[in-house]
Amino acid sequence: MLGCVIHGQDDLRVDELPVPSPGPGEALVGVRYGGVCGSDLHYWRHGGVGDFRLREPMVLGHEVVGTVVRYGDGASGPAPGTPVAVHPATPCGVCPECSDGRRNVCRDTRYLGSAARTPHVQGGFAAQVVVPAEQLRTIPAGLPLRRAALAEPLSVALHAVRRAGDVTGKHVLVTGAGPIGCLVVAAAKAAGAARVTVTDLLPRALEYAVAAGADDALRADDPSAPAWPSEVDTAIEASGVAAGLDTCLRLVRRGGVVVQLGMLPPGQSPFAGNLVVSREIELRGAFRFDAEFDDALTLLAREPRFDNLVSAVVPLGEAESAFTLAADRAESCKVLLDFGETAPV
Repeated sequence: MLGCVIHGQDDLRVDELPVPSPGPGEALVGVRYGGVCGSDLHYWRHGGVGDFRLREPMVLGHEVVGTVVRYGDGASGPAPGTPVAVHPATPCGVCPECSDGRRNVCRDTRYLGSAARTPHVQGGFAAQVVVPAEQLRTIPAGLPLRRAALAEPLSVALHAVRRAGDVTGKHVLVTGAGPIGCLVVAAAKAAGAARVTVTDLLPRALEYAVAAGADDALRADDPSAPAWPSEVDTAIEASGVAAGLDTCLRLVRRGGVVVQLGMLPPGQSPFAGNLVVSREIELRGAFRFDAEFDDALTLLAREPRFDNLVSAVVPLGEAESAFTLAADRAESCKVLLDFGETAPV
């Protein structure tokens, strides 16, 4: 079978891989679609994500959907042939964070396609993958697999909005209109936000934000625009740059909440820390997700407009072209790899 493997910086290959066999408690899934994530792009372009550096070849991918093939001993779940999405995280279940109900920040988690530990956790960009059976989620009736592939990044967005608290009737600012930022827009609207303003530097990205439900889509470098807000109730930083965080801190109201979702560069990042004190702003981090995965599938089944955020579906054999397109934010939002030619029927 074929898989998408990163061997090092700028060394992405479609390799022949052995067909895996599920062990006790595991399920074998035939993958149909996989979403190219920003972390996948970092492994490709930079050989790592933050402090997580590649030390061996690794199958990429953690945004995958497909169908159940079979189970290993003692495992059960949706019947073979059932369309499923794969929750990519396996928390340890025993650390203080897991015990406190915050499994998304488990200190010993395993995450598909991650170089955080060695041996690396192999990812889901392969024709067939083995995962713990408990990580399978049945896809709701009527939800196309292509749209269901957005479940993982939408879960990230839902978690960020929940970290902001109740946004019902509020004005929410989102800085950064990449795939995650656009999904934050949709998640905020679904949570009852009265108005969502999004900023970015790229016109095409702002168009995707409008498709996701943004009320105002503004160039980040044009604060004189008529629709530029004087203040907002809540701000979610999704660009991963210090300038975005600075904008959030300067525009959120006194006593408001800022959620840092975008992964800032390694090392120190300057920001307007005095405003956190003088305006008593609450600055909160948001990392991955947990139970939001199930809620994401429900929301995707209800909202066909999420289809507008899928820019392209590219065959696995053209993986490098897919990554090149996904890295071009001037042209794309979410790019999917299609494993249809190699996945089992």
